[in-house]
Formats: sequence, structure tokens, C-alpha cells
Amino acid sequence: MREFIRVRTSADGSETVSWWTGDVYGWQQDDGPHHLFGFEGVNAARAVEVDGGWQLLTREAAIYLDPKTREVIDTWDNPFTGRTVDVMHVFNDPVNQRLGNFQVPTTRVGDQVVFNTDILLAYPSPLKVAEYPENSASDTYRAMELFQFFAKASDMESDLDDVPSVFSWCRTSPWLPWMAMGQLQGGLVYHCRGGKIAEPSARLVERVGEHYLHAPENAEGRNVTSWTAFRDR
Repeated sequence: MREFIRVRTSADGSETVSWWTGDVYGWQQDDGPHHLFGFEGVNAARAVEVDGGWQLLTREAAIYLDPKTREVIDTWDNPFTGRTVDVMHVFNDPVNQRLGNFQVPTTRVGDQVVFNTDILLAYPSPLKVAEYPENSASDTYRAMELFQFFAKASDMESDLDDVPSVFSWCRTSPWLPWMAMGQLQGGLVYHCRGGKIAEPSARLVERVGEHYLHAPENAEGRNVTSWTAFRDR
């Protein structure tokens, strides 16, 4: 786990910032896939060693973009319903995770080491269909978050606490609550790539603010998702 922490953030408790960019696609049983959005975001993280593993402390923000112009959008003409809806960008604070001392799967590819973490999710949805009929597809939230982190083998063999890395991220999820898709079948696929950097794009920093460039100091507070943020807005 310490080897993965070196790649994901830093094993000495230092704060790191990761940036990503990519695209969001939507599909239905007999329609699509459609290129719906561009997507750009930032995650600030630190890891603290605790009994039995590590506490990963993070917060993240992301913006939805026009898929062609790559400009930030605040309203969206939903092609599936014909309605114009307000876009709810991502401001998740915090997004913490307790990690035990397990072996993260790795693959050696030439002079690189690849760590993969496949997060399979199924839990009661914060948005029950009876209470949010326009915004919830099911009483169970089902999704997958599939990450691959790439680092140089020579860096992994060094004594660096903070190993330079890049990553890919794929996510499958239900329709977002603010899309107002009701129980229409189908869903979303996010396909992004990024890495640890000194500072994300000026546009993103201006939009999300300095707060999201720094990790939480502790594990207090419930994790925030797009679904809980919609419920609590």
C-alpha cells in the first residue's frame, strides 16, 4: 500500500494536486453513444499513515464543458428530453478513503509500473425515486470507478516519497441528477486522463477557487458526491 500511496499522492504526508481532462458519453438501449460533455477537474490529496493502513484525505472539483468548443457550460440542452437544464458542476468536499495494508494490483509494462484500482459500487441511492422522480434512476446507486496509475520503474526503485505519475480514469454511472432523466434507461461513461502537477489550468482555478487546491486537514465530515450535493443543495 505504501508503494501505491507514493504514486497516488505522497508517503510523507505532503499535499499533492492532480489534474485531469476528458469526456463524458451517454447511451441508451437503442440509441447512442452520444458525446455529451467535456470534463476537467482537480483533486487535492494527502495521505496519513494510521493503524492498519492509510487515511487518504482529498477534495475535488470539476467542470462540465461543451464537447466541441471545450468552453464551460452552465446550462445544457438535453437531447434526450428536449429540456434545458442547469448544469451542476462538481464540488466534492471531502472525498476521503480509509485504505488497509493490502496489495494494490500492479503490472510491469516495459520501464513502467501500472497500479490499477477497480472500485465497484452498489449502495442505497441518496436520491430515492419516490422523492426525486425526475432526478433518480433507481433506489440503488450502481457505478464503477476504474483507475490506472502509471509510474517509472526507476522512480519506484528510488527513495522518493512523492513519485511522479500519470493516470487514466473510466467511470460508468447512472444519469446525473441535474440532467432530469427520470427513469429513462441508459447511463454515462466518463473517459479521462491526468496526473500529478504543480498547478491546474488557470481557467479551472478561477472557476473552482483556491480551496479545492488544498487537501483536508483531517477525516471529519461525510463524503460528498454529485448525488448528495444535489440532495443537500
